[in-house]
Amino acid sequence: MKFMIPGGKKTCRFSDSATQATASHRTGGNGARYVSGKSFGLALALAFGLALPSFRASAARQLSIEVGPSYMDCASASAVFIEGVFDERRIGTSRLTWSPDVSVGWIDGRDVERYRYRRYQTTDSVWLIAGGARIHYGDDTSWYRPLFFSFQPAMHSGRTQALSSAYEFVSTLGWQGRHVNFQIRHISNGSLHEPNRGETMVLIGAAFDL
Repeated sequence: MKFMIPGGKKTCRFSDSATQATASHRTGGNGARYVSGKSFGLALALAFGLALPSFRASAARQLSIEVGPSYMDCASASAVFIEGVFDERRIGTSRLTWSPDVSVGWIDGRDVERYRYRRYQTTDSVWLIAGGARIHYGDDTSWYRPLFFSFQPAMHSGRTQALSSAYEFVSTLGWQGRHVNFQIRHISNGSLHEPNRGETMVLIGAAFDL
């Protein structure tokens, strides 16, 4: 069986064991990877605690909590983000608007056998903080108005096969409803430092007006 990674060109074949995460302490009996509720809950609580004071102080318009799987090659891991979006500004006389967009995120590690003894491995969890702009197009009544693209430079805590430099770039294509959002997000350093396998994730979020 094979599938395409969202936002990427790599085809994953589950029959090829060399492309799968293989750590026994991080897999269930059927080989499916899981994250303990304690680790996931702690990451979510820490991200929320770090992000909320700054969002309040800066008068963020909307706060969202986003979770989902993140893929490096064919190996998945859990990801959680706390994101704050601020008031919109129109770009000149165009139909484009932009909003300051900041986030704090956590991406769990995964054990991929072929990288175990490399300088950059895959088992470390990563914390990151990012800030940039979210772009919308159209009037408030346009059906496509909820669609958005955002770009954020980021700093992070780890060095992995996916994210090997201190800086990264976060690109997101998404749909923002009143209280829910869906996003496809890619994080990499643009091949300014190798390796640069990147993290590509599919996120669903719950949004709250502030």
